Amino acid sequence: MAAPRHLAALPLFLASVSLLALAAAGAEDEGPRGRRLLVLLDDLAVRSSHSAFFGSLQARGFDLDFRLADDPKLSLHRYGQYLYDGLVLFAPSTPRFGGSVDQNAVLEFIDAGHDMILAADSSASDLIRGIATECGVDFDEDPEAMVIDHINYAVTDVEGDHTLIAGDDLIQSDVILGSKKIEAPVLFRGIGHVANPSNSMVLKVLYASPSAYSANPKTKLASPPSLTGSAISLVSVMQARNNARVLVSGSLDLFSNRFLKSGVQKAGSKARHERAGNEQFVTETSKWVFHERGHLKAGNVKHHKVGETNEPGMYRINDDLEYSVEIYEWSGTSWKPYVADDVQVQFFMMSPYVLKTLSTDKKGLYSTSFKVPDVYGVFQFKVEYQRLGYTGLSFTKQIPVRPYRHNEYERFIASAYPYYTASFSTMGAFFIFSFVYLYHK
Repeated sequence: MAAPRHLAALPLFLASVSLLALAAAGAEDEGPRGRRLLVLLDDLAVRSSHSAFFGSLQARGFDLDFRLADDPKLSLHRYGQYLYDGLVLFAPSTPRFGGSVDQNAVLEFIDAGHDMILAADSSASDLIRGIATECGVDFDEDPEAMVIDHINYAVTDVEGDHTLIAGDDLIQSDVILGSKKIEAPVLFRGIGHVANPSNSMVLKVLYASPSAYSANPKTKLASPPSLTGSAISLVSVMQARNNARVLVSGSLDLFSNRFLKSGVQKAGSKARHERAGNEQFVTETSKWVFHERGHLKAGNVKHHKVGETNEPGMYRINDDLEYSVEIYEWSGTSWKPYVADDVQVQFFMMSPYVLKTLSTDKKGLYSTSFKVPDVYGVFQFKVEYQRLGYTGLSFTKQIPVRPYRHNEYERFIASAYPYYTASFSTMGAFFIFSFVYLYHK
């Protein structure tokens, strides 16, 4: 006997529901950025000499496309769509890119919200220096200059020119460098740069010690060096207003297998570390650059009158209202509740009439309540949140505020009692005056 038609279709229906549930779960755990990275090299040997760093990216789920920087078929986009989500530029000496890629194409790639890691060295071309300058950092103008430190250098078996720096002056930020402290010094050999003072979005992640300077190590100093001390940045990061992130390093060797796996001992110190801090440093900073950490998202913005749940089309002056928003942070694998005590909301019309700090339940929900000001017009709920190392949040929601209707005022206004008293006392005085005037002889 054949099964009823509706029972025969039941397995197909259940399978469809299961697929929809899996798709919804996958979308909820989808990260803020894609996983396609273009790696540009000026020599394919770099793929082997820096394989540990590339391996860490691949282990975290990134899809790397290795290309020579002068590949004639090179392109960042096709048919109006970008082919990659991030760029790793390990081609310091390349004088020009191949295909349709040039300096403007790289900058447009960043302007479109994509991320980049740029590593240079003493052979840096004008092209690489130009891209770095547009990202807010200026390399030493002397093409032969390198960072030299005669005090904070790394001890080696062969006495050198002290260009192998053992750096431990790091930015204090768990978002950028991770919660685990980098104990070992970071090995650096390369060129120094300074952040453009007019660009407030550039941060020095690894910078030189006060005893360092930038000069040609093969010649004697004929004049004071232009870059000295802690003003020299070895590795800098920049987060643009569109939340695109860029890392600029003056050393390509910083990412090499030799530096990642080498032991290190700082001059003047008896402590020797089995591994330099490079591996931890480049891993943690690359997590930040590619938005595996420090990326915030907001959603489920709600506002309504106290005691109600539906969002009104407008408010009345002096209404009591509640405002709430959910904020989450990407942890690298899933979205976790973001916990902070400095998120604020403005009730804004030309200028903020109300500024309130949102309280959190530590599960991602931020909320507050306040009274609508005694001013009518078109207001906005505005949240603008900027915090070191995190992507910025900026969102608004517009709502009109009306005055009282003629039938919504109180019958007798308490503040008008003196006027009521004055009116009735005037009428009473007039009545008494009239009576006395008419009947008193």
